[in-house]
Parts: sequence; structure tokens; C-alpha cells
Amino acid sequence: MNLRVREDPWRLMLAVNVAVLIGVFLYKLTREPYVPYVHLLVDYHFGFTKRALIGALVSLFTAKVPVWLVFALSGSVWLVTAALFIALFRRTFGFDEKHLPLFVFMAGSPFFLKNFMHTLGHFDIYGCLFAIGLLLVPARSVALVLLAALASIILVLIHHIHLLMYVPTIAVIVLLRYYLVQGFNRQNVSVGIAAALCVGLLFLAAQFWGTMAVPEAEFVRYLQSRMADPSRTNLLSFSYIWYQPLGKEVADTWARLPSNILGIPVFALLIWLHTPLWKYFTSLIRMLTEDVHRRVVIASLVVVSAAYLVMFAMVFDYSRWISNWAVCMFLILHAVKTLPCSQAVPPIPTRDPKTTLFGWIVTLVPRVGIVRPF
Repeated sequence: MNLRVREDPWRLMLAVNVAVLIGVFLYKLTREPYVPYVHLLVDYHFGFTKRALIGALVSLFTAKVPVWLVFALSGSVWLVTAALFIALFRRTFGFDEKHLPLFVFMAGSPFFLKNFMHTLGHFDIYGCLFAIGLLLVPARSVALVLLAALASIILVLIHHIHLLMYVPTIAVIVLLRYYLVQGFNRQNVSVGIAAALCVGLLFLAAQFWGTMAVPEAEFVRYLQSRMADPSRTNLLSFSYIWYQPLGKEVADTWARLPSNILGIPVFALLIWLHTPLWKYFTSLIRMLTEDVHRRVVIASLVVVSAAYLVMFAMVFDYSRWISNWAVCMFLILHAVKTLPCSQAVPPIPTRDPKTTLFGWIVTLVPRVGIVRPF
């Protein structure tokens, strides 16, 4: 048995990752879902409102929202996301022995599915879900651009911060899978520009005109009327975020910066532990046949990373942002893999001791967190 584990540790890592995920889920069930629950209560009762789409959809099916619905809904979305990612990886790389380390470093990363389990109820995962969907659907016509625009609009209505968090990655997926392959013409460029303008205008509307027009006390009373258990008023403690202007969010972020910035070395360490994956990604970019493809990919990575830097300056949930940035890198890697290469890229070595050690550490780290590391 010990010999078998030493010879094939990557399959054991997958089993351990499943056990860690179950542990994270059981731990999450013991926590009060303050932010996720209040989002399920908010709808368009008082007119156009930011962060209200999911709550509005929930209101179509039930007038009273139980707390367990947070875990049921977000757990279902997590399962769909995990299943689609497995399907994506199978189509892109396959599940042969040589690609198991790559799968462990992605699916088993504390940045990805394990952290989405820890942040159950938060809306980050919807961006990942839509991005994976766009990696799976055919990319032979301008329909992909329209589908990406629709996905981006839905994401902004779910939470306007998706404009920085996942919309840039969605744009990169469309650029790499459709425009670089099919070429640019007047029609598809016009559609792309129009789609970008629509998403941008919707973001501005949500950011500056999506705040509540009624007093906060009236808003809270309405939310309480939608609760299955109105006595649990502590779950409404985050209702103020629908009244908080952008300037206040930025000020709060900078006020917390001295303490939150202490987590950067931990983030850097976690990123460094994924070195075998980053080396594979670098080799993949280097092996691209077309030089223009290589330049576009590098520029795309810079743009996506710059969007996350803007988020770091505006909202202080640093652990979530760095985790989603890593997930965006994983998804872009899949898009890059669809581009023509001059030669095959060597897979991550399966028997290298340092790579195996990094794989075990990544496997055993249960999550990254929401604001501060762990």
C-alpha cells in the first residue's frame, strides 16, 4: 500500500481534496450567513436596485426566505460549477496520468473549489460558472459574443463588482476563442463594441443609481417581512451596504489597508506553491505558433490582473479577490490551450519530489478566506 501511494500520490491527493472539501462544507454549515442571506431578501420591490437579481429570482418562488436556502442554492451552484470544470478539463486535457498533477493544482487549489465552498452564498462563483460555460460552448460564430454579453449583464445585475472580477476574463475568453480564430470584421467588431458599451452603461447605472431611494429603516422592515424567521434580526446587520456610496467603500478599504496588507506574504506564498502550474502556463504561451497570439495573451493577463488591482484599492475582501484572480488565470489557461502551438508542451512532471511536495501542500490547505488569509 505504501509503495502504491509513493508511486501514484496524485490520485491520493484527489481523495484527500474531497475529504477536505467535505470538512470545509461541514464547517461552513456552522457559520451564520450574514451577507449571503440578506442578498436573498433584496429584490426590485423599491425599483431598480444593485445586487438584487438573485433575490428577485428567489421571490418568484417563495415569499418567505429560510436561512437553509442560502446553503441549498449556493451548494447547488457549487456542484454545477465543479461538474462543468471537470467536463472542461476532460475536454481540454483529458484525465490520463500525465495530466493528473495539473488537475490537482487547479481543482485542488485552495484558491478554487475549496475557497468557493468556504464562501458559499457569495456571488463570486457565478462569474466562474459563466466563464466555464463560455469555454465549453462552440465558438464558431458571433453568437459567442452575444452570449458573453448576456452573461456579463446577468453578472453585473447579480453584483456590479463582477465588472472587474469576471467580466474581463469573459472578454478574454471571447477574444482568444472567437476573434483570434475567426478573425476581425466590421460585423463582429461592431457587435463586440456594442456589447461592451451595454455592459459598461449597466455597471454605471447599478453603481450610481442602484442605491435605495427609501429610508434604511423602511428597507429593513421590508427585508424582515421576507424572512421565514423575522426574529433573527442579526442577519440583517449588513443591510447598510445598499446605502454605502463608493467613496465610503474606498475609505473603509484604505483604513483597513495597514492590517490587511500583512496578508500579502501569505498570498505570495500560496501563489508560489502553484509554481509547477505557472511554469506549464508560461511554456504554453511560449509554444504558441503565432507571435501575435502570444502578445495578445500576455496583454490579456495584464488587463485582468490590473482589474483586480483596482478591486484591491476599492474593496477590502482581499482573500476573495486573490482567489478569484487565480481562478481567472486557470480559466484563461484553458482558453490559451485552444490556440495552435508549434509543438507539444511538456506536462507537469509526476515524479519530481519538489512538485509532489507542492502538490501535497496545496491539497492540504483548506481555503484562503474572505478578507484575511485563513
